[in-house]
Amino acid sequence: MNASPDKARLLPDSVVGHPVLALAPDWAAPFVQLARIDRPIGWWLLLLPCWESSALASAVEGRGPHLAHLALFLVGAIAMRGAGSTYNDLVDRDIDAQVERTRGRPLPSERVTPRQAKIFLVLQCLVGLGVLLSFNRLAIALGFASLLIVLAYPFMKRVTSWPQAVLGLAFGWGGLMGWAAIFGAIALPAVLVYASAILWTIGYDTIYALQDIKDDSIAGVRSTARLFGDHVRIAVGALYAGAAALAESAVLTAHVPAWAQLGVAAFAAHLAWQVVSICPDDKIRALRLFRSNRDAGLLLFAGFLAAAIAAAI
Repeated sequence: MNASPDKARLLPDSVVGHPVLALAPDWAAPFVQLARIDRPIGWWLLLLPCWESSALASAVEGRGPHLAHLALFLVGAIAMRGAGSTYNDLVDRDIDAQVERTRGRPLPSERVTPRQAKIFLVLQCLVGLGVLLSFNRLAIALGFASLLIVLAYPFMKRVTSWPQAVLGLAFGWGGLMGWAAIFGAIALPAVLVYASAILWTIGYDTIYALQDIKDDSIAGVRSTARLFGDHVRIAVGALYAGAAALAESAVLTAHVPAWAQLGVAAFAAHLAWQVVSICPDDKIRALRLFRSNRDAGLLLFAGFLAAAIAAAI
């Protein structure tokens, strides 16, 4: 294996020293980048609403966490985040070539051909399909339904200043999936977890989009970061407050042990820290705050998981 640092091994938002990218042979490195394996925050943010919903449902069920479900969601999130990113790069390759942060990606830099990317996309989707078929009928139907949102998302930045809202609909979908996989039905707490994840996603992706405001304005790409402008801190704060309030509502309607309340409190505190720390002109800080949402989501999940364990004792 070739662990050399050349051939654009590090994109601006890559995790420096990520072992998969460092150890990948030269032919595989562009595919690692296409699937964003060197940027794991994406699959974490797709995974966490699934885990949160599953843990809250387990607390309601009172039989302890469904560890097999959590493992399946992990595999599925990695595969489908990779597939979604590959699809997004195929659609956006001309725009990506105009943006400083993205012009080094495998497709605009011509290290991967569109045909190769399409084959890789299909292979990742097959892994995701295998995971999906392990669940009940409702969860399978919900999984297929989410594809409509995923397919639409890359085009939204061309027609609306709210592409982050469409991303929220896609990334928050796990709020429904985790519950459906256990009960074979959807209830109000699951809907509230989903709604919370939507607002959370709009907030953190607005922070992420702060990195590209200058290039986006030149390329004609729309975003909530551009829309909110000088009011971005207030807007993200309102979105995060709504996310925390909806998560609290999910806990209250689920009637689960108080550990879940601690998870919501920790989640809300982390989001408040992010809002205070936002600096619209600091790209490095924007990326750091965006990535910190893995920890925010894990705090909420930890509270729900503790409630599930307590309910089973």
